Amino acid sequence: MPESPEVDALAGFLRTHIVGRQIAGLELVEYGALKTRGRLTSELVGRAVTGIRRFGKHLAIDTEGPSLVVSFGRAGWMRWSGEPTTDAATTTTATAASTDATGGAAASTDATPTAATDAAKLTTATTSAPTIAVLSFADGTELLLTDGGTWLSLGLWIVDEPAEVPAIAKLGPDPASADDTADQLDGVLAGRRKQLKALLQEQERLTGIGNAYSDEILHAARLFPLTHATDLDEAQRAALFAAVRSVLGGAFARQRSVPIDELKARKVAAMAVHGRTGEQCPDCGGTVADVPGSKGAAQYCPVCQPER
Repeated sequence: MPESPEVDALAGFLRTHIVGRQIAGLELVEYGALKTRGRLTSELVGRAVTGIRRFGKHLAIDTEGPSLVVSFGRAGWMRWSGEPTTDAATTTTATAASTDATGGAAASTDATPTAATDAAKLTTATTSAPTIAVLSFADGTELLLTDGGTWLSLGLWIVDEPAEVPAIAKLGPDPASADDTADQLDGVLAGRRKQLKALLQEQERLTGIGNAYSDEILHAARLFPLTHATDLDEAQRAALFAAVRSVLGGAFARQRSVPIDELKARKVAAMAVHGRTGEQCPDCGGTVADVPGSKGAAQYCPVCQPER
């Protein structure tokens, strides 16, 4: 699942490559992806892209008219395709677009052999995921919207304002924001008899964190994932806030220069515990295990994160 660091890196790519381009059409391969039945894809035709905005794990492609909002869901993503075939004005050259989309400088990681293998497999899966819709531009370039899941999770909205998308309207504060404070996190935790793992993924409370980064944050904070928020003392709350900032901050910095078709794979390669069942914890040497009751979907280190 794309989380805020990957979506933010994708937003940066799109700002460089599609802002200024004129939309030629939005072709739907899977009609079920379009959630705004009262709006026509033709409303986007002829409009120039004016900006890109991130709302948690959602992206808004703004135009001179309506915005196209993309919610990636569990397995949605994008691929850049083609080179300009006309003299239509763009903000970038085709050479830069081609290079950045497929072979730009990648952030370094200390991936284990297993992580590197998993990352290579995921890169292949990302580039071969089925196309759900095609956003084409007047110069012949295309942005392919894909979904590699067993069920369709990618959603598209044509709206006048992104807040018209129900999931965006309900979003809580973004912990990646420079304005985020420890007091805000305390407010999220206050009075919540809810497990930390679930609470971190509650988009109405904290936006942009999903299954993978919640595992990494709790590992960094040395907190057992099934601990209830109300059971944390002051020191543990401070550790959790520090972990949110450090894990997300590191991920944002790490993903910033990675080609978009490698972002998901680089995310996997950088994980300390998520997806590492049976492997050695990089911090203590213990064995990473599945979170009880998660059916293999979430991981932690029983040594670093003991149940208390």
